[in-house]
Amino acid sequence: MSEIPGDLKFMKSHEWARIEGDGKVTVGISDHAQGLLGDLVYVDLPAVGDSVDAGNACAVVESVKAASDVYSPVSGTVTAVNAALADKPETINEDAYGEGWLFVVEVSEPDQLNDLLEPDDYAELLEDDDH
Repeated sequence: MSEIPGDLKFMKSHEWARIEGDGKVTVGISDHAQGLLGDLVYVDLPAVGDSVDAGNACAVVESVKAASDVYSPVSGTVTAVNAALADKPETINEDAYGEGWLFVVEVSEPDQLNDLLEPDDYAELLEDDDH
């Protein structure tokens, strides 16, 4: 199991959020989630300018095993998407917390970040899942 970066917040559905400090949040799926899915073959991202709502599906990651919705951890407007994933979805498998990011949201309700799990709480959740 890979190390969980300490600067991220998590949803129970395995999305991560990195607070960028300029009112924006970068979103991806956790290393645990990509491991469950297996080799990713397709990623469907929101469009720049799309409005997303916290807890709502706004992207899809698809592996040879299954397709999985990706939920936005925060409400706001999509300001960037990782277009490189269209050609190389396996980047998420290789670097879930780095180059495998999915999209960036300009947050409309910063308080929503307080509802997300801290890295230690997320690690505990994963341990509970394993038992």
